[in-house]
Amino acid sequence: MPEPPAQDLLAKTRRLIGLQLMAGVAVAAGFFVIKGSWEALSAGYGGLVSVLMTMLLSRGVLRAGRVASQSPGRSQALLYLGAAVRFVLVLALFGIGLARLGLAPLATVIGFVLVQLMLPISAIQPQQNK
Repeated sequence: MPEPPAQDLLAKTRRLIGLQLMAGVAVAAGFFVIKGSWEALSAGYGGLVSVLMTMLLSRGVLRAGRVASQSPGRSQALLYLGAAVRFVLVLALFGIGLARLGLAPLATVIGFVLVQLMLPISAIQPQQNK
């Protein structure tokens, strides 16, 4: 069973992913109303890419946290490697979405960016007292 700091991170990650999913649905709904179903699908795809990156970030931070007590250098390397993997994965998923699936570029990018903005927004929310 994960130690309390890991439990706290998992709870915050679940809350953030829920917030991101709601934002993604809202962005896709907005595109559906204004532009139509294809743009809504494109925005949803961009939002899902963002949610996937949040999940990978959380996984990497948990892994680095476990390793930190034994090897701070290795922990830092894991964080850098995770950032590089996420960057390449975003490029690959955007390439698939835009080139292979023919998604609407602007809607895809807007969906990604607006859902990604939930990261700093969730960080400035007041913390609940226990």
